[in-house]
Formats: sequence, C-alpha cells, structure tokens
Amino acid sequence: MAQKTKMQQTTDFGSDWWNDSNDHVELQHAYDEGAVGATSNPVITLNSVKSHPGVWNPVIDTMIVENPSATEDEILWLLIDKVGEKAAKILLPVYEKTKGEKGKLSLQVNPKYYRNADAMFEQGKYLASHAPNIAIKCPALPAGIEAMEKLTSIGISVNATVSFTVPQAVQVAKAIERGLTQAQISGVDITNVTPYVTIMVGRIDDHLKRQREIENISVSPDIIDWASIAIFKNAYTIFKERNYRSKLLAAAFRCDLHWKEIVGGDIIISMPYDWWNRFNNSDIEVENKINNPVDKNIINTLEKNFKDFNRAYHENGMKIEEFESFGASVHTMTTFLDGYDEFINLIRNRMIGK
Repeated sequence: MAQKTKMQQTTDFGSDWWNDSNDHVELQHAYDEGAVGATSNPVITLNSVKSHPGVWNPVIDTMIVENPSATEDEILWLLIDKVGEKAAKILLPVYEKTKGEKGKLSLQVNPKYYRNADAMFEQGKYLASHAPNIAIKCPALPAGIEAMEKLTSIGISVNATVSFTVPQAVQVAKAIERGLTQAQISGVDITNVTPYVTIMVGRIDDHLKRQREIENISVSPDIIDWASIAIFKNAYTIFKERNYRSKLLAAAFRCDLHWKEIVGGDIIISMPYDWWNRFNNSDIEVENKINNPVDKNIINTLEKNFKDFNRAYHENGMKIEEFESFGASVHTMTTFLDGYDEFINLIRNRMIGK
C-alpha cells in the first residue's frame, strides 16, 4: 500500500483541507488528492483566468459578442459564474457522497459591496443558485455580518472572509446562530447548511510585521508567526465550548505553522496549490497539535508589544464597529478592490473593438 501523503494524514486526524483556488486544473488535482472543498474570490478567479488564457479568453470574447450592451462588470460576473460552475462541478461528487456535509465551493460577493448588506444578500442568493454546493463569502465587517445572517436564515451556507481576529470570528458565529434559529422557525431546511468562519492567519501576521517595521518594535518575525496560531486556537476553544455550528477555516498561508500547528481540529485548512504540494513533499511530521497551547512567553511578548495583537486575540478586544478600520481589514480590502480593478481592465482590454 502506498504511503499516505501529508494531506491525507491531515484528513486522518480529522481536519479537512481545501484547495485555496477555483482554478480547474489545480482543483482537479486537489480533488484527486483528497481535498473536499475550495474557495475563491474575484482576485483568485482573475489569476485562474490569467493562468489559462487559452481556455478563458475565448469564453470572454464570446460573452462580449453575445452581450453587446453589457458593461465590463457584467461580463466579469458572467465569467465568474462560468469559472465557479466549472469548479463546483469538480467538487459535486464529494457533496453528493457526504450528503451535503462537504464538497462546497466558496464564491465571494463583489468586494465593492462591502458596506451594503442588501447588495451582498441579493448577490449571494444569485451566486448560490448556480449549484447546490455553493457557499457565499462575505466580509466579516458590519454589513457583511448582517448579510451572512440573512443568507443563513434562508438556508444558504456562508463563509466569512476579511476575518483575522477572535472578536470577528465570535460575532460572525453569533450571527450565523441567529440565522440558523430563524431558518428553523421559518421551516427552512438547514440539513445541508454548513457555515464557515475564516481566519486569514497569514494576513494578521503580515499586519503585525508591518507594525513592527513602522514602529521599530524589537520582536523577532519568528515570534510574530505564532500570533495567528494563538488567535486561531483561542477561537477554536471558544467555538467548541459554545457549540457554535460554524466551522473555523484557516487561510492565507505564510509558513508551515499555519498548517502543522492546527492539525487535529474539526476545522478546514484552505491551502494554496503551491503550499499543499510543498507540504506533501516535505519531511514535516503530521501530528495532532490543535490542543497544544502556544507558549505563554510568546503570548506575553506579543501582548506586551502589539496593541493590535490584544485586539485580535481577546474576544472583547474590538467592538463590531471597529472591524472595518482594523489595519488588516483595510489592507485586505484594498488588495481585493485593486484586484477587482485589474480584472475589470482585463475585460476592458478584450472588450474594446469587439
């Protein structure tokens, strides 16, 4: 019998893993290796389109010709629909085999809607209609949390993104619980509703490292790599103690800690293609470490030197109205919006002259 890969061993310890992209070539390989889900957003979809111009440029051109009055944004979302449908189809066998428990593809709403709960709700309903195995990604910001509660209440699976902190994770989990309760009151079938709450582990570490440089804080970057692990493990403990029906998801990888230190939890580990292949080819031993606490000295160092670690680590570190202005949120939303503009430019360059 062939030796199991690192990712397959991860699954054996109870932690599911996803491919952090809807690229059809990457996702098919991940599915073949045991991945049970995938996530995407407009920037990820843009990268997939750029990686396979021979596949997607003709699709774009056909959409432009067949929709002569469509705006660039409308063509972009027709394309996102098509890429998403192709990815969801790859995962559909997992969804069917597990009776809806696994096999979800996360599709993200327009990042420009991040302040408009109604717009996210309406687009979320539309995106979820493309396949039975779709979860809708909204930002863990005030309007996004409201939209996720409403989507959950009508039986749609959601996945919080732009999320880095324990306060955000808890507020999203509470909103999802309210949504699930309302769905049950309304007689909505929630059998296949599988809510996810992402913590973008690498992006909170990135934020603290930027603060380290700006403020000349004498803490090793290696210590900062543990910040997200402490945050994730604290959130996991809270979720288990309170029996939240949402499942935590780790994303935005920067180092091997973001995988090996959380294996063993009833969680999702969403890894970019290059990362999970790198781990599979490594000599890292896969162990159940989710319940191993982060060294208290490391936590004390982070608490002492980084105000924003305290805001991210402690459940009451931030109020919901502070989520939008939190440094990691600002940086990530800027990245998403810039990527969306790049995607628009790609469509525009093919549209002009058609």
